[in-house]
Amino acid sequence: MESAILPHESAQKSYNQFNARVAQMTEKILLRNNMKVFGQGTQTMMFAHGFGCDQNMWRFVTSAFEKDYKILLFDYVGSGQSDISAYSPERYSDLTGYVQDVLDICEELALTDVIFVGHSVSSMIGLLSSIQAPNYFNRLIFVGPSPCYMNDLPNYYGGFERKDIEDLLDIMEKNYIGWASFMAPMVMQNEERPELSEELEASFCSTDPVVASRFAEVTFYSDNRSDLPKASVPSLILQCTDDMVAPTEVGHYLHRHLPKSTLRLMKATGHCPHMSHPQETIEMIKEYLSAPHTT
Repeated sequence: MESAILPHESAQKSYNQFNARVAQMTEKILLRNNMKVFGQGTQTMMFAHGFGCDQNMWRFVTSAFEKDYKILLFDYVGSGQSDISAYSPERYSDLTGYVQDVLDICEELALTDVIFVGHSVSSMIGLLSSIQAPNYFNRLIFVGPSPCYMNDLPNYYGGFERKDIEDLLDIMEKNYIGWASFMAPMVMQNEERPELSEELEASFCSTDPVVASRFAEVTFYSDNRSDLPKASVPSLILQCTDDMVAPTEVGHYLHRHLPKSTLRLMKATGHCPHMSHPQETIEMIKEYLSAPHTT
């Protein structure tokens, strides 16, 4: 008589199979997106960084989840330690190319039930990925998300007038280092911790200026408001206090138009709570994941 498989043996088998897929995955995708996989769990948490950042920005948060989940980190092409030779202006002319990066990783690793954690523009990349291939995803966690950065008054307040964005992009092209020095403290806030702004500025400056400018255009000119009703995967919206990039009005708009969404207003200020207020970020994510799906 064949012996029954114990739950821990099944989990170990799944863990081993996943590691085998990582070992066998094509070098193209592994190197293209500078993928890192670690953690002791079987369910995957995929952390996706925002514009001008890289996977290292998640380091204050991931350690709280690695005992219970498998952590997957990556850099978008053109960011961090990704393969810059894989960058194509055509592929990454809009968010579709970045969505395809996410879906390529999911397909290559045969992922299911992924908890996708996206910061800033990655929130919409994760949303679009889940709309295109919902079978890969279990929940979406949005940190400082925005479906549209430009105002469309009186119906929508995104925080920026078109002229504001045009001026920012113009400064990027003319003086990228100056732009990075100007923007980092405004985005990060938390003046009492200048090292965080300095890290963000260094991250901005480590990105190829041409690629960064194109990614900025794609980010700030994107408008995904019409995509929100198409979502089927439950989501958590983490809305920061006093966030110049994604004002409070944006969080409430998302919650009203995004099916199965949960909105949590944070005490954290600025646009990068996973760096400035990691403990609050961790606690809100854990609280959400331990609760039943919102319908």
